[in-house]
Amino acid sequence: MSRKPIIAGNWKMFKTVSEAQSFFSEVKGKAEVEGVESVICAPFTALPALVEAAKGTNIAIGAQNLHFEDNGAFTGEISGVMLADLGVKYVIIGHSERRAYFAESDEIVNKKTHAAFKHGLTPIVCVGEKLEEREADQTKEVCKVQTEAAFQGLSAEQAAQVVIAYEPIWAIGTGKSSTAADAEDVIAYIRGIVAGLYGEATANAVRIQYGGSVKPNNVTEYLGQANIDGALVGGASLEPASYIALVEGAK
Repeated sequence: MSRKPIIAGNWKMFKTVSEAQSFFSEVKGKAEVEGVESVICAPFTALPALVEAAKGTNIAIGAQNLHFEDNGAFTGEISGVMLADLGVKYVIIGHSERRAYFAESDEIVNKKTHAAFKHGLTPIVCVGEKLEEREADQTKEVCKVQTEAAFQGLSAEQAAQVVIAYEPIWAIGTGKSSTAADAEDVIAYIRGIVAGLYGEATANAVRIQYGGSVKPNNVTEYLGQANIDGALVGGASLEPASYIALVEGAK
């Protein structure tokens, strides 16, 4: 099965609305490559302007988080209802920074994944190990637990639509990155986990990204691997020229 490569920029807590608009005007028409899906996951404040700017383009807009409830007394939170109303297509769920700094458990990640599907959003579910877990040779066990927990209760049809992002936590923002061969080994293993849950057809449909210090000069090497279908990119997605180069490198 041919899986469409997906490059998703994760802006984290960067860019004002005007900066986001300026960025988009520079990448429009350039970060739109035949056969590659381009996504920008921006702070909540920039989403309305980006959705408007992206109309008529092939660039999809995503959020970086959502609450699993539709509404309620959850000060400062944003729901899937609100994101769907904006016209957002993707939402990142379970990023290691959410797990580490905001106490997101595997159970919460699962609830958020269900909430995304409830509102027609495509979840980008992040899994990955800490440095001490890697050194203890627990990488695959950690990814297994996180993947199985995130997918709990999903139908095969839903599972096939999930984008998984394998992000070794020790490689995020550190300049260190997993080798292409190591990333391929883990991602092939994650695909095998999905196969065990849903069968080969579903596993072959799931797109799995690598994330962790991906840059224009190494993205092609990662995507050259049989099981790596894209990249979730932090710092290197913040500059227009770099983002364009990432998308071009994925074709």
